[in-house]
Amino acid sequence: MLAALGWPILVFALHGTLGSWPLLMMGAGLLAWRVPQARLLALGVAALLLAAGVMGHAELGMRAYPVAVNAIMLALFLTSLARGTPIVERLARLREPDLSAAGVRYTRRVTWAWCGFFMINGTLATWTVLYADLAVWSLYNGVISYGLIGLMFGSEWLLRQRLRRTLT
Repeated sequence: MLAALGWPILVFALHGTLGSWPLLMMGAGLLAWRVPQARLLALGVAALLLAAGVMGHAELGMRAYPVAVNAIMLALFLTSLARGTPIVERLARLREPDLSAAGVRYTRRVTWAWCGFFMINGTLATWTVLYADLAVWSLYNGVISYGLIGLMFGSEWLLRQRLRRTLT
């Protein structure tokens, strides 16, 4: 789990010693293991990263790991909106099984907000893959991106608390 979360920092620390190929293979394995809810999709995306390596772009495949994670998460959240119960509603029902209609609408909007986050974060991660050096790539994908995720969680939590106070 720690390797999956710290992937960009691990790459930055080990790339000079190991090179792109071993890290690409480790990243593809982590990707397939990290997202059990979308195992088939994760395996397909991991195969695409490995294919980039086979085609002579191992560093590109290795660096695309955060892009792949954002794409898979976006696909999971969008799919949950299209069919079944949105992911955020499922999580909310763990704490509040009898979620109100307003709560259901709110969780749907939050799921859409996460979709927007994954699109923007994935776009920025893609930019770092294509145009940034390894240090900037590691900084964005290993530090800044996680800070933005924390900011998103914290902001939503504060908004939810405020909405609850106004509804009660």
